[in-house]
Amino acid sequence: MSATSLDEPGSAGSRHSDGLPLNESTSDVIRVVVSGGQWPLGRRVIEILKADGGFEVREVNQSTDVIDASLDVFIHLASGDHDALVERRRSAVIGTPELLQAATVQGAKHIVLLSSAMVYGAWPNNPIPLTEDTALRPDFGFAFARQLATVEQLVDDWRVSGDDRSTTVLRPVLAMAADGASSLVRALAAGMGGRLGEDDVPAQFLHLDDLAEAVVLATRKKLNGVYNVAPDGFVHSARVRSLWGMAPRLRLPDRMSEIVSDLRWRFQRGPIPPGLRPYVRSTWLVSNGRLRAEGWTPTVTNEQAFVEGTDVKWWTMLTPKRKQEIALGAMVTGIFVAVITVLVAARKYRR
Repeated sequence: MSATSLDEPGSAGSRHSDGLPLNESTSDVIRVVVSGGQWPLGRRVIEILKADGGFEVREVNQSTDVIDASLDVFIHLASGDHDALVERRRSAVIGTPELLQAATVQGAKHIVLLSSAMVYGAWPNNPIPLTEDTALRPDFGFAFARQLATVEQLVDDWRVSGDDRSTTVLRPVLAMAADGASSLVRALAAGMGGRLGEDDVPAQFLHLDDLAEAVVLATRKKLNGVYNVAPDGFVHSARVRSLWGMAPRLRLPDRMSEIVSDLRWRFQRGPIPPGLRPYVRSTWLVSNGRLRAEGWTPTVTNEQAFVEGTDVKWWTMLTPKRKQEIALGAMVTGIFVAVITVLVAARKYRR
């Protein structure tokens, strides 16, 4: 079991941290298993569920633990955590079939899946806003979005393959907090408002606290269907630039603009997943109307979430490789300037 997991099953007198025996629960308590509880979102969800008093909560990792007791709801957060997957060098799909099978064996009737609004894809012709009925078109070059679309299909296959099953698929926009902005989210946030040739696209930023409340609501009400998770409205690119403290936009010719933008994108954050660039070039704004109708209300604005989640200075998140590249570039530039200076001085001396 993981370091944060409960006592090993089968041991005499084993109990949950809330005092309930491993294989017993009261009829009015919803028995829940959470995958991905060791990450910032998962910790929030588990804390809320335990504080509620109406849930019996266990935790498993992506595919290293086994669901070992009967349950009512399986909350699958691990597939939507990009940093966790990168750390383990895994696809979002790996481990999901095994966890679904284990949930079936243990009697689960409802699954809450954390996906992402990125599965809609970032395309110039996207409607504004995107609703849950919009067809999925994840960008081909961005593997993470394509993998999440596959996980959504696996979960839906699970739903239709058994009686009385239901699923909630949550598609959040960029979710962040002071303790929980992933490298992927930080890279996208840094790329917003950074283009020099044409207007940037507007964006949405969701606080992890609001996302956690959406997960808990879906668990409590056993919502059946797909739900976007986003704050009200969006933030314009000019406002993003202002929040970043960027200088006023410098208009450049199109070709020069693309060269400068490419360099800024390359060196702003690291590591940057391949295929991520379209998500700062085209809109993928979503509507939160369906989830709001179920009683969910965002408490943090786009601007507030952005400010809290991007408080770290950009240079502190450069990889060693990027730092070496920048240092090498600076050294070459310094040598070039020194050579030019010497040549100019020599020419003046000869005169």
